[in-house]
Amino acid sequence: MEEIRTIRNYVAGEWREPDASGTLDVENPSTRAIIGRVPLSTAAEVDSAVTAAGRAFEGWSVTPVTRRVEPLFRLLRMLQENEETISRTLTEEMGKSLPDARAEMKRVYQNIEAACGAPILQNGESMIGTATGIDGETIMAPMGVFAAVTPFNFPAMAPFWFIPYAIAAGNTFVCKPSELTPLTMELLARFIDRAGFPPGVFNLVNGDKSAASALIEHPGVVGVSFVGKSDTCRIVAARCAENNKRCQAMGSAKNHLVVMPDYEHIGALIRNMSTSCYGCAGQRCMASSVIVGVSEEVYRRVSDRFIEESKSFIVADPLDPDMADEPMLMGPVISETAREFVYRMIESGVREGATLALDGRDPADLEDGYYVGPTVFTDVTPEMTIYKTEIFAPVVCILKVDTIDEAIGLVNAHPLSNACSIYTRGGYYARKFKLEARCGMIGINVGIPAPVPFLPFGGIDNSMHCDIKMQGKSAFRFFTHEKVVVERFWEE
Repeated sequence: MEEIRTIRNYVAGEWREPDASGTLDVENPSTRAIIGRVPLSTAAEVDSAVTAAGRAFEGWSVTPVTRRVEPLFRLLRMLQENEETISRTLTEEMGKSLPDARAEMKRVYQNIEAACGAPILQNGESMIGTATGIDGETIMAPMGVFAAVTPFNFPAMAPFWFIPYAIAAGNTFVCKPSELTPLTMELLARFIDRAGFPPGVFNLVNGDKSAASALIEHPGVVGVSFVGKSDTCRIVAARCAENNKRCQAMGSAKNHLVVMPDYEHIGALIRNMSTSCYGCAGQRCMASSVIVGVSEEVYRRVSDRFIEESKSFIVADPLDPDMADEPMLMGPVISETAREFVYRMIESGVREGATLALDGRDPADLEDGYYVGPTVFTDVTPEMTIYKTEIFAPVVCILKVDTIDEAIGLVNAHPLSNACSIYTRGGYYARKFKLEARCGMIGINVGIPAPVPFLPFGGIDNSMHCDIKMQGKSAFRFFTHEKVVVERFWEE
């Protein structure tokens, strides 16, 4: 029997056996097989990584920006050449389908490409002649050691929302991946190690909440990026504010899809919505979990067709050779704890009076993993727990309203304001929706309004506890501080 390996930390350009308080098993959620062990790094291990990053900052921060992006170009090529190996590791530990894993890797590449635009995106501004003989300018300067605590659902993409931008901007970095899915980031770190960054520019520390807290509160860390539940985001943001740290805290979502009566392409509509709702088994912040039909006729037509489409999804092990490339495949949720929570939410929906039109509990012949099939509730009202709560699973609520104003009112009344979309042929409805719907990301006839990495990514209200979003120019604003220079020179 093959020995189960305990993964290591990467600190100061070296792979280290951590001084840990113990280990946790890393499970394949599709089979429950143990595929690795993650060390529970201590505060001393976190301090070692931050110290190494602090030392590296002195030289890296004054390295010309064109040289800072050179290793990123090399890293991009290596990741592209090894996409299938990384995707399979990702699928094995997270449970999403291989097509979803490959799509995730595409976003990794795009974020690296965007960060390689640092020579332009990190430009400051200047004003000649602010007064007689006096000029002014702003400089976007690196700040120091940044840290990220990243979630289980995108073990490759989520860290790369932050790492390439921070490093390209002249900072150094410490990443603490989810203890549920640490193997992908360890594999990516091996390519980072080969890309040619100076020791200490990038560091990887594994562990659980204790390691995350030690990293967030470390006095040597100037800024923190965090992705997780909104309740945790509030805590992280408060801790950072108390210690005068930069903070990005991206939280929970309850994304709405609004269907207007004038939208006629019902086949394309249903396929687009089902992909949005069921991709990654609903375990993504851009997954839609609420469908709103505007009028009784639209509500009935969409409900019937969506339920039938949901039945066509195949729930199976994503690495089953017979299923691996199936586009309609859905894998498990991440853990037994997650599945138990989903079951409690389904029971809550039934108890509160919603109609369980499709029950995804206990899919047939899938006893070994943490599977939940597509689940659809109709006759849902805004007071129900299933509507108010982020379930983070393939559970969809369908509601009926009579007007677009009621639909926008539903969206705006929900505290989780990450993303929403409208399906319409009318420019009037589209314009009204994009101007009045209170969400951070708006879609018009698209089910997943996730912006490319050259545009900012993030919600508002309880979906984002920070001021500066991720990606593109916004990322460089977060990972730098503006120095304002006012200068005058006398004639010799």
